[in-house]
Amino acid sequence: MNKLILRQSLLLFLTAVIWGVAFVAQSAGMNYVGPFTYNGTRCILGGLVLLPCIILLDVLQGGKKVDNDRTDVKGQKRELFRGGICCGVILFAASNFQQFGIQYTSVGKAGFITAMYILLVPLMGLFVHKKAGVKVWIGVAFAVCGLYLLCMTKGLKLEKGDMMVLVCAFIFALHILVIDYFSPRVDGVRMSCIQFWVCGVLSLLCGFMFENPSFGSIKAAWQPVCYGGIMSCGVAYTLQIVGQKGMNPTVASLILSLESVVSVVAGFLILHQTMSRRELLGCLLMVVAIVLAQLPNRTGQCMIEED
Repeated sequence: MNKLILRQSLLLFLTAVIWGVAFVAQSAGMNYVGPFTYNGTRCILGGLVLLPCIILLDVLQGGKKVDNDRTDVKGQKRELFRGGICCGVILFAASNFQQFGIQYTSVGKAGFITAMYILLVPLMGLFVHKKAGVKVWIGVAFAVCGLYLLCMTKGLKLEKGDMMVLVCAFIFALHILVIDYFSPRVDGVRMSCIQFWVCGVLSLLCGFMFENPSFGSIKAAWQPVCYGGIMSCGVAYTLQIVGQKGMNPTVASLILSLESVVSVVAGFLILHQTMSRRELLGCLLMVVAIVLAQLPNRTGQCMIEED
């Protein structure tokens, strides 16, 4: 594994850690505001957090910029906004399907069904000429088994909330593939900022239409909203975009799926929930899946091919 792949993998792992802890904030936030309002406020906050980061990065990289053709610059901006809008609309759909689904199903089922994107990504990737090696597919199988042991403790029965979260898993898989397409072409931090503004505005519009948001309720939920906006949105989604650059989407999805493991650990440390032997075995299988997917093939490359 070369240094670049290792760095990208660590960024994606850090993303999974932040998202795993966010399950606690997400659950707490629903005690004060509705799903659309929570997602809208945290995404707007995430977009605001990224604005000074973009300015700072421009200042730090100012000396390295080169003159570009005006037509080329316009094309890059057009591609940036196209990627940000596409990612924002997809994120709006995925995050709100998940938020509504959690209201009607257990957190364990929601975690497992959402993480099914690790299986959906390579399947959907076949339609865009992405190939995954045998070790990656074996890693996917280990990850699915691990997630089942980790989250599905009361059997598998798809109900109303389960179906919503399953739709969310399909949309998150599409989100990973869209990021994989745009991230080599545009600035990741700027695209992340645009996607949050798009998702936030759409969510708040729906919030005012279907919910009754108030300043008091949002103020009461300031802690989970701040974590969701600053860490889960502003930091984690940006790390995802930066970390996915040069990474195969199947391997990226396997690393990101560790959020389910982290959510169990966070529940133990923050909510004092204990893990059974079954859950610990699930964590172990998840770790095995990640390591297996990262093993190089005989040529020293990652287990990924592209037509």
